[in-house]
Amino acid sequence: MGRGALFGFLKKTTTSFVGSAASPAQFPKDGLPEVAFLGRSNVGKSSLLNALTGAHGLARVSATPGRTRLVNFFRVGDLLYLADLPGYGYARVPDAEHSGWETLITSYLLGRAPLALCVFLVDLRHQPGQGDEMLRAFLLEHALPWVLVGTKADKLGRAEVARQKKALLQGIGTGARTVMTASAETGAGMDELWRVVRQAALDRREGVA
Repeated sequence: MGRGALFGFLKKTTTSFVGSAASPAQFPKDGLPEVAFLGRSNVGKSSLLNALTGAHGLARVSATPGRTRLVNFFRVGDLLYLADLPGYGYARVPDAEHSGWETLITSYLLGRAPLALCVFLVDLRHQPGQGDEMLRAFLLEHALPWVLVGTKADKLGRAEVARQKKALLQGIGTGARTVMTASAETGAGMDELWRVVRQAALDRREGVA
């Protein structure tokens, strides 16, 4: 199935970029559920968001990891926002600026009432790093709802994808609501990811924890 036919359920739903936020005062104020995407700067967040929504070029894909320095919000119809948070672990920036990113991310994750789910991305080709372990510990410590997605599954053979998924289930994925694999290139795993994202938004609307 081609990428254009992957998400029939999104074809009648407009996904649009609504703005970037440098502080909590600039976050959306309409109360729609939000699903946050987090991970290393080079994990492929922008490509995955584009593939998930079926909107090519919606999220800017840069050749230089670490370009996302604000929280970028994308509205999916009247259902939810997708929030693209700054990545970690790669960008060469001054310590003061990096500290600012961390403050922004923390203020979002801990103080955002509409937050329905965190989608934690890791690269299937590599072992989780220190930043990944720190993020997992943070999510668990603050009892935030999260799922783990191994990206770039198209770069590995089927047997290796299965092996790496098992490693994630037994390792950094422990404590996640679910662990899945995905490829922005082929669209593999996107249907499953969208179902998880959509259900989290619907549960938040209905007040389900």
